Amino acid sequence: MRNKVIAGNWKMNKNIPETAELISGIKAGLKDVPANVEVIICPPFTSLETASTLIKGTVIKLGAQNMYFEESGAFTAEISADMLKSAGSEYVILGHSERRVIFKESNELINKKIQKALASDLKPIFCVGESLEERESDITKKVIETQVTEGLAGVPAEGIANIIIAYEPVWAIGTGKTASPAQAEEVHAFIRGLVAKLYSQAVADKLIIQYGGSVKPDNAKELLGQADIDGALVGGACLKADQFLGIIKPA
Repeated sequence: MRNKVIAGNWKMNKNIPETAELISGIKAGLKDVPANVEVIICPPFTSLETASTLIKGTVIKLGAQNMYFEESGAFTAEISADMLKSAGSEYVILGHSERRVIFKESNELINKKIQKALASDLKPIFCVGESLEERESDITKKVIETQVTEGLAGVPAEGIANIIIAYEPVWAIGTGKTASPAQAEEVHAFIRGLVAKLYSQAVADKLIIQYGGSVKPDNAKELLGQADIDGALVGGACLKADQFLGIIKPA
């Protein structure tokens, strides 16, 4: 049995006092979480240290929303893996569609970040997903295959054990639209099969694959009940404690 992993991507939301308030609400509602359910919060860089302090002694783990692949240097406004670790991060989101679309991040750049994260003992939450135009053109699987194959290039089999793949159909992020459980399961199963081809069935069977894209308390149970959906990467709904807890509960 694979663990269920629920991660909250706060995006560019919550200052430090708001971070403390949200974490307080999440902590208050997290009771009797079974060992096979992992909870991750990914606040902005400015709140990482505060969050790290506030979640000590809880089941909540800390992730960041991005990083650069260089160790240090003249890279104004970038954040290194070492900086994230020193602030308490265990996970880092890489390849999110907003980074791909708004900031023009390529598969090659994302691959460099993944390799650096793994080398630095950070666990990547590696995002892949197709646009509405790509889905309507019936090239979803081709797009996903390219993103996964190029994103994982050079990553050894043992590295996959420390990677979570998050399938996020771009057309469902922040739009209120959600892939149906059957649509999501089809792509999750495809990703698992692709990883089996690239590595082995044993590696693929252990891989955690999350769904992301307008996940809410009212659709979480059905999505998380699919055979190949191992959790959720939550956007807007993770910014309110009751909604985030409402997604964790079905897990």
